Amino acid sequence: MGWLPAVLTLATLALILAVAYRPLGDYLAWVYTSPKDARAERGLYRLIGVDPASAQTWQAYARSVLAFSLVGVLAVYVIQRVQQWLPWSLGLPAPGEALSFNTAISFVTNTNWQSYSPELTLGYTVQFAALAVQNFVSAAVGLAVAVALVRGLAYRRSGTIGNFWVDLTRGTVRLLLPLSIVAAIVLLAGGVIQNVAGFTQVTTVAGAAQSIPGGPVASQEAIKLLGTNGGGFFNANSAHPFENPTGWTNLFEVVLMLIIPFSLPRTFGTMLGDKRQGYAILAAMGILFVGSTLALTSFELAGRGTAPELAGAALEGKEMRFGIVGSTIFGSTSTLTSTGAVDSMHDSYTALGGMMPMLNMMLGELAPGGVGSGLYGILVIAVLAVFIAGLLVGRTPEYLGKKIGPREIKLASIYILVTPILVLVGTALSFAIPAVREDVTTTSIWNPGIHGFSEVLYAFTSAANNNGSAFAGLTANTPWLNTALGVAMLLGRFVPIVLVLALAGSFAAQDKVPATAGTLPTHRPLFVGLLIGVIVIVTALTYFPVLALGPLAEGLI
Repeated sequence: MGWLPAVLTLATLALILAVAYRPLGDYLAWVYTSPKDARAERGLYRLIGVDPASAQTWQAYARSVLAFSLVGVLAVYVIQRVQQWLPWSLGLPAPGEALSFNTAISFVTNTNWQSYSPELTLGYTVQFAALAVQNFVSAAVGLAVAVALVRGLAYRRSGTIGNFWVDLTRGTVRLLLPLSIVAAIVLLAGGVIQNVAGFTQVTTVAGAAQSIPGGPVASQEAIKLLGTNGGGFFNANSAHPFENPTGWTNLFEVVLMLIIPFSLPRTFGTMLGDKRQGYAILAAMGILFVGSTLALTSFELAGRGTAPELAGAALEGKEMRFGIVGSTIFGSTSTLTSTGAVDSMHDSYTALGGMMPMLNMMLGELAPGGVGSGLYGILVIAVLAVFIAGLLVGRTPEYLGKKIGPREIKLASIYILVTPILVLVGTALSFAIPAVREDVTTTSIWNPGIHGFSEVLYAFTSAANNNGSAFAGLTANTPWLNTALGVAMLLGRFVPIVLVLALAGSFAAQDKVPATAGTLPTHRPLFVGLLIGVIVIVTALTYFPVLALGPLAEGLI
């Protein structure tokens, strides 16, 4: 194994994403700016009592997001609790209250954290009516919030930022549904299963009895990846051959995770009328993505220890169908977006290799981030970067013609602090409260010591950043972790969304300030470097002490 497969794979990815960047990005801009509604959309608006021509203030937009998501949480919870009476339940009982609570929040927040084995816990009706529906609409919510922030930067003296119900409908009907249908057909052609066969009892060549699960996998796999959701139909997720059969389906699944987030900077530039701004955001995302992926690959290729040295690399926990490179590129993609899908076990990576997926989430999942959430996240960091540059030169900072005053910088600062607070407080409470510590260390952690600490830290990092991946050595289906991780997912999703919408409203109310000789150009390499520097420095200052207690300490032993 060497670097050639990694270079060729990254080059292939870059080519595919470059081809899709302009048409998909421009199509997305049309989706959210077109003055015409399709007939099916108009019928849906009449059904729910929405006037598509009316725009909302940021407060009304935020209330709509929260109300819609609350109904989603209640619906997913109830559907799980009555599973045994539903058709296609496969004879499975209803999940417990704490697990149902955790799963409902997980899928509504686009996290898809799974504290259970899906094929042994949930029947097809729950998969269809609850989880698959949320895979679509939770991704559409992220897109809607990102577009609302772009409108705020583009509008002048406006009290509104768009209509959430229109944005939600268009994102689902015009983008996610058609792309998912095409992706599901491709996955079917690649060998991903799609049926309602239940469990098939077979006899193995050794004469043992085995139960083989079936299911509508291809359809759910497509939106799981396109919507950067990540919840697997099977417990092994994309390491399962029914979800990800071959090397080329593995690459295709990586493309599905990246294609919308990497096209959104084009949408941003098109809606602003300055495509150079989109290229600057794209460059920052791309540099961070390549750097992180190469770092993770190098750690795994150079794995220390007797077994890795004899095998030529660290192969524990990896599918031989994909190898080191296929595993690290998938893992890096999954954690740099908010997908959380896995085709290898991150818990089995080398100590420093396992740190990289964790660090990817700690960066804020900005390179390119989740569907919608990556764009609005990096734009918030751009606001902070411009503010810092303004302090250095002694002038009022401006971003895209909008002044960044006390209100804007407070909103951006609180946004940046929300996730670290959830991660660090959640991890600390898991070890600081005696009763909780005893339960976590004796029931949940399979690997005591430093690595056990890393497993808990990874769990809260994943939950607060709405990623959903996990170090597999942690058993999270306990009252404490189901509740604490559920709260982290809920606050990690909706507090930042409210702050972003408030920022959008603040920008939309402003007039545009003409550029002067002292204005910082935000489309040039200097700004790209500043933006990357702010992301890296803020992450390092926030998380370095806790990383030193976990993966860094383990890697230096």
